[in-house]
Amino acid sequence: MTRAWILAALAGVVAAAGIVEVAGTRRPRRSRRWLALPLRALASRIGAARRTAPGGLAARVDAAGIAIGVGEVMAVKLGAAPIAALAALTLLPVAPGRLGLALIAGAPLGGFFAPDLWLQRRARIRASVIESEQADVLDLLRVAVGAGLGPWRALAEVGRRHPGVLAAELGAAARRAALGVPAETALARLERRCPAAGTHALTDALRRADRLGAPPGRALAALAEEARARQARRAVERAARAAPKIQLIVALLLVPSALLLVAAALLPALSGASP
Repeated sequence: MTRAWILAALAGVVAAAGIVEVAGTRRPRRSRRWLALPLRALASRIGAARRTAPGGLAARVDAAGIAIGVGEVMAVKLGAAPIAALAALTLLPVAPGRLGLALIAGAPLGGFFAPDLWLQRRARIRASVIESEQADVLDLLRVAVGAGLGPWRALAEVGRRHPGVLAAELGAAARRAALGVPAETALARLERRCPAAGTHALTDALRRADRLGAPPGRALAALAEEARARQARRAVERAARAAPKIQLIVALLLVPSALLLVAAALLPALSGASP
């Protein structure tokens, strides 16, 4: 089985590389046109559907914070499908009944959508990290604005001096604006790359400050208070979810252990032996 797994993995890598190479070739040779055109059409249709759908692949890539494009992610998705199919073939002899057919049919779909699940999981982790950093970063941004810095200069200084995901994204947005990217485009990119509660309100405050020229100190202070309130609510919710788990541990572990101790003390008396 180990040798079969190794061969299947190697074959899957070769097949994935071939699919990506054929799909990415702009001018395929005439003898392989029958293979290149359907694959390229499939890749373009899937990529277009992902980009135009609400919450599509491009948005998920930005929310996950990875530095690759949609084309690279689609290449990984297309390569993962044959690898998963070949891996399912190695399990086909040991699959009972009709489970093998279901495995063969579902493995390519699972391989194709596995990168989407990974992107969603990474985006959730990233959102949780950003929400935990929001209050401190917003306070630091408010202090920088109150010291007389402009909003974009304040974003750049916070990104340079404060560690963390949110500060890094604020600094990246400031660098894009300094390179000539329109403010609306830079803030929209910032909003996509920070999928956390409060990000939309922050970008709205920065838009108003950039458009009207008014310092956003009060808005940032209010947003910092809201971020701390959300943090407190999440702590209360986590504590409420932990209570049933603690009760389950007490019921399944502590109570039986106490009963065993009592039974061990009573066993000599019940058996007539001296303690």
